[in-house]
Amino acid sequence: MKEELKKFGILEENVSLETLNTYRIKTYSKHLLHPRDEEDVLRFLQYAKEKKLDFFILGNGSNVILDDTTYNGVILKLDQLKKIEYQGQEVTVGAGVMINFLARDIIENGLSGLEWASGIPGTIGGSIYGNAEAYKVSTFEYLKSVRFITPDGEIKTSVKEDIFHAYRTSFFKENPGYVILEATFVFSRGEKEKSLLIIKDRLQRRLASQPLEYPSAGSVFRNPSPEMPSGKLIDDLGLKGKRVGDAMISVKHANFIINLGNATGKDIRSLIQLIHDEVERVYHIDLILEQEIKKW
Repeated sequence: MKEELKKFGILEENVSLETLNTYRIKTYSKHLLHPRDEEDVLRFLQYAKEKKLDFFILGNGSNVILDDTTYNGVILKLDQLKKIEYQGQEVTVGAGVMINFLARDIIENGLSGLEWASGIPGTIGGSIYGNAEAYKVSTFEYLKSVRFITPDGEIKTSVKEDIFHAYRTSFFKENPGYVILEATFVFSRGEKEKSLLIIKDRLQRRLASQPLEYPSAGSVFRNPSPEMPSGKLIDDLGLKGKRVGDAMISVKHANFIINLGNATGKDIRSLIQLIHDEVERVYHIDLILEQEIKKW
């Protein structure tokens, strides 16, 4: 299979995934493939379908909980899809571009609209997939259209109005057979200095309220409502500091689980289950997990 996979991009074998997930879970993949372009992606998907090959797409690993054993399928990294094209206020961006990089890039080009995303360590593809948001602004806010591959191997483009999206989810998250290739956004005209001040303010807020000094994957659960944040529910139960192995509920923000050094995927999943069950027992609220668990 090795020689076959090389036809679809840059292939790495027996790769440590520790630096490819923000929880820093120590795990491995037998194959890690970086398609060079959209054609590579399309041909790989056709090959995988024909061979019934297990694979999944890993963005920046910032919203996933990986398993602890070696993955024997193929992990697809779309980090070579890094096009950024400007046409006035319209910007077309490859799925592998980091959203925090784009936030800075559009500012340098006189545009505004992604200041909220300057601290989010996710790709454009992943941000659309999960409709990432912060400070009550979401990825879909400035989105115009998305170009993607369907499960049948067709490349299509849909405008935002035709794509289901809601709080921390989207059509693509609920239909994982679709692969995002690129997206077009329409941003506002901006003032560089004003935007940089907003970014500075957001960073200070994040440093004050989030445990950025430890590996984590951001918010663990979706908020049941704006008036009822998950962090407060967890905090009110006195669960801050609760540990399973080296996974711990942050004492700085209760909706963050951090890795104190050697946390496993199992440790993190166990702690998530403990939080979920305790919130349900006391408040009768079924918290929805924001992070994705990858089991293989």
